[in-house]
Amino acid sequence: MEWLVAAAALLLAFVNGANDNMKGVATLYGSGVLGYRRALLLATVSTGLGSLASVALAGSLARAFSARGLVPDAALTPDFLAAVAFAAAAAVLLATRLGLPVSTTHALVGALAGAGLVAAGSALDLSRLGGAFALPLLAGPLLGLALGAALVRTGRSLSPRFAGAPDPCVCVERSELAAPAAAGAASLASPELSLVIADAGACDARGGARVLGLRLRPAIDAGHLLSGGLVGFARGVNDTPKIFGLVAGLGLVTPGTGALVLGAAMALGGALAARRVAETLARRLTPMTPGQGLAANAATSFLVVGASQLGLPVSTTHVSAGGIFGIGATSGALHWTLAGEVALAWVATLPLAAALGAIAMALLG
Repeated sequence: MEWLVAAAALLLAFVNGANDNMKGVATLYGSGVLGYRRALLLATVSTGLGSLASVALAGSLARAFSARGLVPDAALTPDFLAAVAFAAAAAVLLATRLGLPVSTTHALVGALAGAGLVAAGSALDLSRLGGAFALPLLAGPLLGLALGAALVRTGRSLSPRFAGAPDPCVCVERSELAAPAAAGAASLASPELSLVIADAGACDARGGARVLGLRLRPAIDAGHLLSGGLVGFARGVNDTPKIFGLVAGLGLVTPGTGALVLGAAMALGGALAARRVAETLARRLTPMTPGQGLAANAATSFLVVGASQLGLPVSTTHVSAGGIFGIGATSGALHWTLAGEVALAWVATLPLAAALGAIAMALLG
């Protein structure tokens, strides 16, 4: 039965990769910064590195999902752990086939509750389940939405003139050599230097007066790539120990080996079956610019990395999708019907996984 638990954990890691791997880079794909294959490569590498780093950074999450304290130690049998893993995997697999991004964390929590009710009955500690898991899961999408929207609004307020510049550039130039500012350009002068915000062509035309010039489009794209990699890394840190927690107490592998094997299974799932969820997040929910995608990813990476350090099981799915909801709502381009379907899938994940967990426990117990 121990090896059945290991097989169930590998299946869960595979479907996790299929549903989750592209979430950190969906904004890169949707805004046209990267094509699908390059975005998937970035997601795979960064998530793999996060999986390995989780051994040192997120041990508390592995302990939280080991189910100790949730059910009595006598109920922590291989049957119970296998039922939880298979039920969570089935719930995530169904959502992936429908192209809906859902939370593996939600599926695990539901499966723990359903299997726990069958295995432990009234001894199941539902209060611990709610306090340790439910509150962070509810807060994740709301925080992602709020922070993503706030970053987009901040970017707009700081760069009101960028919208009219096809290739915006920030130039620092010597005031005594500077030509009059072109129409539509913003400038801030001092006795020696001037700061000019204009199209890159206008900045280039200023010749010897320019001391320093920075094109914003490449800088935004570089920041976007970095944030996409950071979200993938954060997802590996946050998700790998949740799955490893199911097998940690069996002594089959060390944490390092477990992280390596589960990370490989996630990568394989992403490579073979991530396209449908990627299209939903990247293109169907809302159109986005590179700057908006950067705002959503920055919000996601900040919240998920912070939560992993605190041992809080937030859902990378909910946080990243919440960030995309935030930029779509702020720009007025969010596909509200599809957003509602995604939110409904989030709500349905818990009871579905709980029902599947109860059924699996009844069959295996």
